[in-house]
Amino acid sequence: MDSCGILSVDVKQTDVIVAALPVQDHWLPMSNLDLLLPPLDVGVFLCYKESLPHEESVKIIKKSLAQVLAPFYPFAGEILHNNDGEPELLCNNRGVDFIHAHVDMELKKIDFYHPDDSVEGKLVPVKKQGVLSVQVTELKCGGLVVGCAFDHRIADAYSINMFLTTWAEIAQSKKISCLPSFRRSVVNPRRPPVMNTFYNTLFHPISSIPPQTSHLPLDPLISRIYYIHAKDINHLQSISSSNGNPKRSKLVSFISFLWKIIAESDDEFTTCKMGVVVDGRERLNTKSFSMQNYFGNVLSVPYGEEKCDELKKMSLSRVADVVHEFMSPAMTEEHFKGLIDWVELHRPEPICARIYVKMEENEGEAIVVSSGQRFPVENIDFGWGKPHFGSYHFPWGGQTGYVMPMPSVKKNGDWIVYMHLLQKHLDLVETKGREVFKPLAPLYLDL
Repeated sequence: MDSCGILSVDVKQTDVIVAALPVQDHWLPMSNLDLLLPPLDVGVFLCYKESLPHEESVKIIKKSLAQVLAPFYPFAGEILHNNDGEPELLCNNRGVDFIHAHVDMELKKIDFYHPDDSVEGKLVPVKKQGVLSVQVTELKCGGLVVGCAFDHRIADAYSINMFLTTWAEIAQSKKISCLPSFRRSVVNPRRPPVMNTFYNTLFHPISSIPPQTSHLPLDPLISRIYYIHAKDINHLQSISSSNGNPKRSKLVSFISFLWKIIAESDDEFTTCKMGVVVDGRERLNTKSFSMQNYFGNVLSVPYGEEKCDELKKMSLSRVADVVHEFMSPAMTEEHFKGLIDWVELHRPEPICARIYVKMEENEGEAIVVSSGQRFPVENIDFGWGKPHFGSYHFPWGGQTGYVMPMPSVKKNGDWIVYMHLLQKHLDLVETKGREVFKPLAPLYLDL
């Protein structure tokens, strides 16, 4: 693919946006599920082909940001550590770092297929302090890019989706459809907490992770963005649901196809792990409280591990069975209540998901898939139309690959897929999976 040019960003102004109606300073406790997250920042960006005159658009975004920070006040706070070394959120309205920038390039010339070059630190800001940073970038064509970076310890994708939707509603003076709830009691541990050693297979105290003994440099992970046509997703679902199997979801079918592709990179004796991020909100709903508005992290990461040689031999429907088998235990209320208890029994020891670390030098590769199908990209209209493109961006810095499939703004069943993988895995995606994964191009986005 031809290069679309080097993207150079000119910062016009920096500011700190505080909540228009600040709350009284207070501490918001981190839940046990928040404590499972390390200090990582997640990026998300939205591209608008057209907007109002730039100064007017930026003014609307800044004003509505100050207003939305009133109900979503944790984003205007900062994380400090208590005497036990655990993070806590101080809701003090320190504000959100805001960057107003300009790029002398048209939207259609930006190479979103290579987001490490075009997005990282350019259209999505590098968060230096606080919980959230925002950047609005003017484009030569009259369009805009709105980029955010937020601390994953405070919010998961579901929470940031609520925030973005509400932000756009406020910008258009619409009725707010979803106010956040910070009711931490709904994710409190049981008394007494129940110990279940099952969680030892999914999570580890950081102190138990062996130090890396190899001094060889690690291969970097690289980000790419692809699209998948709806017909190809449906075809994968049809194959994975064949041979008398129950109908598998599109997500399970996608994960199974990707796992088989990645298994091609290693020898027959090496294992390959596939993890899936599971949202627990639907599992923790009660008659007295709906988790629909809950703000924070409600995630678990079950995974499966198979020898690469076995994965190569399996039919897609059989791999889908394996994915279903390791995901199913995490799709229950008891799984999340037990996980909350397990964290409680290990506090204040920092915890991390097992799939994100290598306990032995000869362990095979690992990839985590997090569904972004609830990304409400078509709803994030600040007053000049819906985005022409939007994506999450998460080059998290570890050695475990990360993949997020999201809905296309076309709303025709197509998917946008963000990948952060080793080069050898991307090469397989573009050879073994070339009939499904298409490099994102301006022509597809109709820019």
